[in-house]
Amino acid sequence: MIICSWVCSRCCRARKGVNMSEEQYLVDDLTLKDSWRMFRIMAEFVEGFEVMPEVSPAVTIFGSARTKSDSDDYLKTVQIARLLVEHGFNVISGGGPGIMEAANKGAAEAGGKSVGLHIHLPNEQEANPYANIRLDFKYFFIRKVMFVKYAVAYIIMPGGFGTMDELFEAVTLIQTKRIRSFPVILVDSGFWKGLVDWAKKTLVGQGTISKEDLELLHIVDTPDEAVSIIKQMVVV
Repeated sequence: MIICSWVCSRCCRARKGVNMSEEQYLVDDLTLKDSWRMFRIMAEFVEGFEVMPEVSPAVTIFGSARTKSDSDDYLKTVQIARLLVEHGFNVISGGGPGIMEAANKGAAEAGGKSVGLHIHLPNEQEANPYANIRLDFKYFFIRKVMFVKYAVAYIIMPGGFGTMDELFEAVTLIQTKRIRSFPVILVDSGFWKGLVDWAKKTLVGQGTISKEDLELLHIVDTPDEAVSIIKQMVVV
């Protein structure tokens, strides 16, 4: 039965013109070896659960991997990470370039624990040299658990789809009470204004979220404002 199901799955995908040789599509690449993947998945969870408790309390910083090192967002992120360390927090990032690099750089230069949760991707995401604690992941969902489980706050810098994914996942988990509420801070009001205005007009307007749900988000423009909110709301 398992073999028949697998063959049918592969045939259907072939008829749809899917290139089955593209092995980077991990979720789509269903094979008879799936059960053995559980050991890799378990190993990644175990390593994370052993290492990450040592970095508490920590703040996770998200943002674009494409941000240049001479940009305002990069420099602002470095300053945020430095301030966090100076106030007793460690810093977690995705361990890659751009905003992730800036977060790790600021934390490391300030003498804090600078955690990089690196993910292997086909075309980008080289690890940055500033993480003094680094974990490597193959699976996004395990990495996501580590981001949220060991953070006392999220700081969201301007970014793309990945950044939006982490933002909305966090507020969804808080909204549904699957995790304890913590500060979710959006930095750069100019960047986030369009999204927040749309949420107010469309999501709240059509009743798909409540007005109170938007209160989960804190919008700031400076490193001092971001860190001040965390100091006020988080008891270390």
